[in-house]
Amino acid sequence: MTTTQTADAAPGAPPADEQPGPRLPLAGPQEVHHWFWTFVRGNSGRITAMLALFGLALATGLVGPRLLGHLVESVQRGTTTWRVDMVALVLVAVLTVQALLTRAAQVQTTLLGEKVLAETRESFVRRVMRLPLGTVESVGTGDLLSRATSDVDRLNEGIRLAMPRILMATVTLALTIVAMLLTSPLLSLFLLTGLPLAVFSTRWYRPRATRGYEELLKDEAEVIASTHETVRGAASVEALGLAGRRIGHHKSAVARVVRHRRRITGLQTVWYPSLDLATMIPMTLTLLVGGAAYRDGRVGLAEITAMMLYLQSLNGPLVELLSWTDELQVGNAALRRILGVERLPVERSDTGAVPTGRRIRLRGVRFGYDPGREVLHGIDLDIPPGGRIAVVGTSGAGKSTLGKLLAGIHHPTAGVLEIGDAPVSAMSIGTLRSEVALVTQENHVFAGSVRDNLTLPERRGPGGGTGPDDGTWDDGELYAALRTVGLEEWVRKLPDGLDSPVATGVTDVPAVTAQQIALARLLLADPHTLILDEATALMDPTASRQVERSMAALLAGRSVISIVHRLDSVQDADLIAVMESGRIVELGSHQALLEKDGAYARLWRSWTAAGGGAEASG
Repeated sequence: MTTTQTADAAPGAPPADEQPGPRLPLAGPQEVHHWFWTFVRGNSGRITAMLALFGLALATGLVGPRLLGHLVESVQRGTTTWRVDMVALVLVAVLTVQALLTRAAQVQTTLLGEKVLAETRESFVRRVMRLPLGTVESVGTGDLLSRATSDVDRLNEGIRLAMPRILMATVTLALTIVAMLLTSPLLSLFLLTGLPLAVFSTRWYRPRATRGYEELLKDEAEVIASTHETVRGAASVEALGLAGRRIGHHKSAVARVVRHRRRITGLQTVWYPSLDLATMIPMTLTLLVGGAAYRDGRVGLAEITAMMLYLQSLNGPLVELLSWTDELQVGNAALRRILGVERLPVERSDTGAVPTGRRIRLRGVRFGYDPGREVLHGIDLDIPPGGRIAVVGTSGAGKSTLGKLLAGIHHPTAGVLEIGDAPVSAMSIGTLRSEVALVTQENHVFAGSVRDNLTLPERRGPGGGTGPDDGTWDDGELYAALRTVGLEEWVRKLPDGLDSPVATGVTDVPAVTAQQIALARLLLADPHTLILDEATALMDPTASRQVERSMAALLAGRSVISIVHRLDSVQDADLIAVMESGRIVELGSHQALLEKDGAYARLWRSWTAAGGGAEASG
């Protein structure tokens, strides 16, 4: 059971290959701040432990330079071997304690990052699953995939790596500066000489890098979209000779990513040397002035040694602070993209409306994919419970668009669409999916077991509700559904039966079998109305007949709306709706429409003249 767009593109729907759908929005600073403080409150214990361990590790590390300075001065004054050995042993002990504390802090950081990684991905999937399917389709898979994968990874890196390193670098800088002031206030003044260079170079770099990273993430999403669309449509690309065109499209997307990366790298080649100079200038001046001060007896050799070591140790934390702030900026841009899903408008009002019957009614229904470009114009149609309706027409007449409206994927821009006197737009997603299901010529077998693929629908309780109290599907029910669609024997022959894994590269699932699994899943979901958008159009005749036999059991006792491209089965319908240019121009039985000698009669003559083997083309 799938809800992907079919080949019957309605007027006004832009080709996916030429004009990718609108991108998902970005979250604003307020949403980012709310997420951050929610994250801090929810993980306060682990964050406190992480910061405490890092703080202890840093404080322990600051003892080293003082010990070395003391050791140098002691040697100069002629200390004993025993004293040198003791100082060396204390220094080794200090370094060992620092390493253990740092490792413990990194373990806490990794655990925190992995927790955020899992929670963010789960939250993102929940957000996307709450969106109307029409919205998900319109934005394209590339943008969604990049936000759920690479953007979440970048956010994870920002939390797991950037945040603790920034905190550690900040505390290191602060404690080192305090230690320098306590060691030699005079020599500490030379720290100020490198400050202007660090500040001005960072202010120059930061806004340019921010824009660069935002553009980079957007264009990387385009690369993912291009790759996914090309692989998914490989058969069509080959059949239509579009390989060169798709390669060119992909090269263009990759070239934009490379251009942005080069631009950011160019900015960094200016910024990083500036940070090095910001510490090297104070080191040079401290060495020169410190030598003169030592000659005059104002400072001792221990102070000069400790100050030089402190200054040298400042370069690492300073560069880490600013460079990891840069990485955190990437994480912030990724977080804005992840949280941007929340900004998408929810089309469904979901007032809790529940149908009181099964009759489907359309009155004056209009719809357009884009404002001002209407696709359906004033559709009026009544579908009684258990009725069989066939919707026919030339390609682009709006048949598939009408099917998506009936399935609730899109909502009318005007008019009324009701099931059992309840507006479709006022129903919850769960209620609507239990009432109506769309079956297309495309389907998906999810990575997992056969059981996982079959039990996606929630089991409905005695009162029609769903939930954990209603229980789970037992093997007998699953095999009964498989038996109905003719797939029981295939599953029983698998090594682990229902628990056998099915996915690409694990167990080969032919197209006809995948469709039968989707039909068995539909049987378990038990909707009262099915919309069939040429569910067997992509199969060979043998496979098509096999699936149609499986569908016969599925259709019994249900209302069926068939979006028909081939006219070989329309004679069985109770009513045939003929569409032209987004309107229903004729409605009646097969025989009545032939006698009318109108649009349907022309389609029928075209079909029979072609031997019934090609789509009606008018």
